[in-house]
Amino acid sequence: MSNLPGGPAPAEGGLGITSSLAERLRSAGLDPVAVAGFVTAALTEDLAGGSDVTTAATVGTGAAGRADLVARSAGVVAGLPVAATVFALVPGKLDGAGHDWAGHDWAGLDCTELVADGDRVEPGQPVLRVTGPIGPMLTAERTALNVLCHLSGVATLTRQWVDAVAGTGARIRDTRKTTPGMRALEKYAVRCGGGMNHRMALSDAALIKDNHVAAAGSVAAAFAAVRRQAPGLPLEVECDTLDQVAEALAAGAEQILLDNFTVPDMAAAVALTGGRARLEASGGLTLAIARAVAETGVDYLAVGALTHSAPALDIGLDLVQAGNTIGTADATGN
Repeated sequence: MSNLPGGPAPAEGGLGITSSLAERLRSAGLDPVAVAGFVTAALTEDLAGGSDVTTAATVGTGAAGRADLVARSAGVVAGLPVAATVFALVPGKLDGAGHDWAGHDWAGLDCTELVADGDRVEPGQPVLRVTGPIGPMLTAERTALNVLCHLSGVATLTRQWVDAVAGTGARIRDTRKTTPGMRALEKYAVRCGGGMNHRMALSDAALIKDNHVAAAGSVAAAFAAVRRQAPGLPLEVECDTLDQVAEALAAGAEQILLDNFTVPDMAAAVALTGGRARLEASGGLTLAIARAVAETGVDYLAVGALTHSAPALDIGLDLVQAGNTIGTADATGN
């Protein structure tokens, strides 16, 4: 799968990763082929010129060591097997002069997960250990951290929302407001934080929004049209007013999205519905009002910010050689 110069020898169906790492990705609900492709594209961005100039100049052939990826701030970790895939797929030949830090049987760096995805971590806590040639390790460093810091940030923010509504019975759900090309990874991070996924793609479920209502003429007409087209598909109707909620209920809607409702109007919608449909609050939600929204009795809170606005969790890489730390990099460094 890797098209990088000097890439690793195939192990899992030509992907260049071990069978155990591929199974680790599958157990996380991730497609190893898709993850390997994503990682290869990310590494290719950094190696577009065919070399890692700084590493080639500073790291001697055959230099080996250990790197620990360490949390710099408290949060929830997500993406460890994806970061491990980066270290597995980084090429052994890193510059145009032909330096080969890994030998001709290069098969990726060795990674050991020190915590599990979904675990809370504290500052100074190692989360992933990497051993092997230092050259490829430093070349893979930024790509691995970019992915791990971002996904851990999504998981950390999700856990904050989950904690905010704990005990109410409401669940936190994500949306399709994801980074292009990273949907499966970001939605995995949401699960690591304790949230629920909504739709992975437009074909998974139908969501009748205001523009669909405008195109069809009414909530009832849009509902009937979707039911004719896809009778067995999960169907949710977005409503802007209590009158639309009543119309959706009359049409037989089993799931209703309350778009930009005030907290009192959400409570009114819960009373009007009387358990006949599941209700999802959406639009303008913040952590400050999350619990008040959940206490109205809605079933879900839809939070696009989980994926489109999560700040990265600060995680750095500490390189250790002969027992001495000789370099560091973190989420804010270059």
